[in-house]
Amino acid sequence: MNALTETLWFNTKTKYAFVNITPQIEELVKKSKVKDGLCLVNAMHITASVFINDDEPGLHHDFSRWLETLAPHAPVSRYEHNNGEDNAGAHLKRTIMGRDVVVAITGGRLDFGPWEQIFYGEFDGQRRKRVLVKIIGE
Repeated sequence: MNALTETLWFNTKTKYAFVNITPQIEELVKKSKVKDGLCLVNAMHITASVFINDDEPGLHHDFSRWLETLAPHAPVSRYEHNNGEDNAGAHLKRTIMGRDVVVAITGGRLDFGPWEQIFYGEFDGQRRKRVLVKIIGE
């Protein structure tokens, strides 16, 4: 059994961002030498997300608009959580988009469906946050 644990760090220039991290994850799969196994990618902050979807700008715009409709940032007075920080909407967005993904590794490569890519979703950015990557298998 092979295993690899790595940390990716992010500090987005904006409060809100979607970052395609697929190339970084693919490099870690190669580094792990796992040919058949699983790759866990986990956002380690409660205002950030990891999810799988298509890398298409129109879809990212739709996600942003949809999330802001479901969990708007403002007015912050609508939330009980805002006690010193104004990020309650970011916590809710993370809950909607999820905290982690698990992708099968087959033949030493991420085993995706058509168009699938892994994204880091940032909902309260402009500060350093981490993503845990854990790869296990043969």
